[in-house]
Amino acid sequence: MQYFDLINKCLVELNYKKVNAFNELIKNDHLKIKNILNIVNAEICTFDDWNFLLRKATITLPSNTGEIKNTINGRIKTLSVDDSKYEFSEDYEQFLFDKTKDKTYSILNDMLLMPVFDTQKEINIVYYTNNFVKNSNLEEKMQMTVATDETIIPDPFAEPLLVYGACMKMKANLEYPKFNYWNAMYNKALATLRSKLLTSASQIPTIKIKGEF
Repeated sequence: MQYFDLINKCLVELNYKKVNAFNELIKNDHLKIKNILNIVNAEICTFDDWNFLLRKATITLPSNTGEIKNTINGRIKTLSVDDSKYEFSEDYEQFLFDKTKDKTYSILNDMLLMPVFDTQKEINIVYYTNNFVKNSNLEEKMQMTVATDETIIPDPFAEPLLVYGACMKMKANLEYPKFNYWNAMYNKALATLRSKLLTSASQIPTIKIKGEF
């Protein structure tokens, strides 16, 4: 569902008047809903290692250097060179003083730290993307900003998660008449998302929408 449609769904749930065009979203509550939808979207996407976030990329590491700019916009799941998996090391200093470290890698600021090879290598990376939105050209980005943007949370989970989650944040009051309904519908959609997209029971998380309630 597109960003503009999600906003109008929220307006209906909150008993506000729908708008006919994206450029009519100028009131304070309109702007708040727009922002909250992105917050809820990011909270859901970053809470767990959802399989819909997985992406693949290749970075070329020149010979005789152990540092290259980290162009991955996300969290690295696996990294391999020559079909061998490399493990992440938090001790980035070892790469600064010992260039021969084997089968490990590290990250310092925006640099990927690797062992030094005497030939050029292709670093194959599987990662969880930080781009939680796609535009009308299916290009990925971090936030919804225009009417036709969409979350990367799969349908049919996206609409109830984002709409009911945003409404809970907007009101953030357990005593609000529709709050329990929104919470129930949100949790139902979340349970379905977990059962469909997580592969083991040990992965099942509980996502709490952050807010003043």
